[in-house]
Amino acid sequence: MSTSTARADPDVREDVVLYVIPGSHACRAAMLMLAHKRIGYRRVTLPTGAHPVLLRALGFVGNRKPIRSVDGATNRSLATFDRLGTVPALRFGGERVQHSRAIARFLDSVHPQPPLFPVDAERRRAVEAAEQWGDETFQMVARRLALTGASHGLDALHQRANDGRLGALLAKRETPRLLNSKIAARLLFRADAHAERTLLARLPAMLDRIDTWIADGVLDGPQLNAADLIIAPSLALIAYRRDLRPQIEARPAGALLQRVLPEPLPG
Repeated sequence: MSTSTARADPDVREDVVLYVIPGSHACRAAMLMLAHKRIGYRRVTLPTGAHPVLLRALGFVGNRKPIRSVDGATNRSLATFDRLGTVPALRFGGERVQHSRAIARFLDSVHPQPPLFPVDAERRRAVEAAEQWGDETFQMVARRLALTGASHGLDALHQRANDGRLGALLAKRETPRLLNSKIAARLLFRADAHAERTLLARLPAMLDRIDTWIADGVLDGPQLNAADLIIAPSLALIAYRRDLRPQIEARPAGALLQRVLPEPLPG
């Protein structure tokens, strides 16, 4: 099993391990949650594509049913990946937890402060609604937009996706990045030219929705919450597309992105 590891905090806890793949916005959400809780952990980067099988070998049980859909439906390849298991996957002592939203609730249960959800019931419902939308809808839109962007060539992506807010996307080297993006676009996420046109037409309304949540204080409030930490990485992934980056940066959503995931300094 080929993996790479990184200590995500100088006070790393060896009994806390987060399994990720390169550049995943879903995985970055879990990383942000652990950082929010100030929990030191060890990060293990699995090779993209092989990660579902490796997770099974690591003791994660996968899913009884598919958990992701594309345009309201799943497909055989995506369903197989979901049943085997997906990242982010967290080992916390003897516990194993998968998926960003489950990880958020688990972390609040074992390490309550600082919280990922408001105490007030009405505010919590609003945050949970934004979190669910960010996880189930916006995350897939971001993934497919990034893949369709890569289909135009790596020059269409910020720094050819070698670096950025999420690091290198899919792989550290460009050749496997292109191969992985083509396989994912065709077999898993149906990210073709027709999908790109549809998603680009939907994107302004989705950004309006995020901006409204910011105006209402659901997002980007004094205390960041689980919804902030799930939505911001998807904004970051979309912003890898050079044609879409200005559209995000000009909005309140862009300020949220910069607050949660500042653009790394050159060099």
